[in-house]
Amino acid sequence: MSSTHRRVRGIAGALIAGAMLVGASACANAEPTSAGLADAGPEGVDDGSTLTLWTRAPLEKQAKLLVEAYNDSHENQVELTVVPNDDYVAKVGAAAGSGGLPDLFAADIVYVPNWVEQGLFQDISAQIDGLDFKDEINEGHLSAGTLDGKEHVLPFVLDLSMLFWNKELAAEAGLDAEAGPANLEEYAEWAKAIQGLNKPDTYGTATGLNCGGCLVFTWFPSIWADGEEVLSEDGAESLLNSDTAKAVYDTWNDLWESGAVLPSSRDEAGPTWTAAFTEGKVGLMFYPATLLSSTPFDVGVSGIPGPEGGASTFVGGDGLGISKDSKKAAQAWNFLNWMMSEEAQVEVLAQNNDVVSRADLASNEYSEKDPRLVTINEVAGNGDTPVAINFQQAFNAPNSPWLTLVRNAVLEGSDTVDADNDEITAVLSQ
Repeated sequence: MSSTHRRVRGIAGALIAGAMLVGASACANAEPTSAGLADAGPEGVDDGSTLTLWTRAPLEKQAKLLVEAYNDSHENQVELTVVPNDDYVAKVGAAAGSGGLPDLFAADIVYVPNWVEQGLFQDISAQIDGLDFKDEINEGHLSAGTLDGKEHVLPFVLDLSMLFWNKELAAEAGLDAEAGPANLEEYAEWAKAIQGLNKPDTYGTATGLNCGGCLVFTWFPSIWADGEEVLSEDGAESLLNSDTAKAVYDTWNDLWESGAVLPSSRDEAGPTWTAAFTEGKVGLMFYPATLLSSTPFDVGVSGIPGPEGGASTFVGGDGLGISKDSKKAAQAWNFLNWMMSEEAQVEVLAQNNDVVSRADLASNEYSEKDPRLVTINEVAGNGDTPVAINFQQAFNAPNSPWLTLVRNAVLEGSDTVDADNDEITAVLSQ
């Protein structure tokens, strides 16, 4: 699949919670300052300044590793604040309205376009364009932070969805534990074979059938893998009623009806959607790549296949940029510049089994010891990051029309995909 990345322009804020909308609207027309950046040099300024950085809790591990390594090797010092995920949007919104944003702050990639449009990040195009390896930086994150040709964020942490399988359970079921399923049909065959072991409290597969974000993260790639799209280029129309998409739902309906899906998947809203696999109680599932280092048994890893095969991934995670309120932009760029360096990408992230943000570093001394890391890094280049102004309401929100579509198609087996898809489009196009 060729990677496609879309930027959507329009009235920002529809994606954002009320507090964000109120807080940032006062800043929407403000021109972000970039004092000092133009004269700072390609590496920025390292003069012993104290910088502030906010991130949301799911990225705490990687953020701490990066900040600690930077602080140990630089005169500048970064003070990290980790915010609970559910509080992050409101905190950013309140700070944006009062001029109190930190020097650097991270944003979930699906929020980045809106916050860029609202003027919350400074323009760092000249600095990014000056990087010798710019063409190697993950395109999805750069694209999400680009507005009118100006770039505002760099990849902070990549979170990719991948196919993971428990090699021990696969071998026990007589499957090729080294190769893995080649397409979605084989995925279903594997899940049923592992279910057929009849091991206590062990199931073929699992997912989050009441978690819109989980399903976006793991099911969109099955559609991309077959060369299809999930949204129109402008992000205002849902294409989730294609023949390929329907084949995905039919496969999962069959798995559900066969009893090969962990029963608690029906009501799983996100907090524990990967727990059973990590505990060795699920044979295979679509799973976050960031959990590779914390999965305590031997797993196989590949891109997420489509009905016909192929491999893709949802390129999620967070972008990081310099806030409109920072008076230390040159020093903040010093952190961003270092964050993209081989030292940070390889000696901090890769060493800790995390995904690098540069294609030219996908194969490195640490990944060479674990071919799975090379696979993850390579599949990242074939992934996608869908962007739409009303993405949150259409897909991630509780009781979103996307959740309605999936639950109707998978749990009920009802033939309402076309009508449910129209409801997604109605929200996207508001």
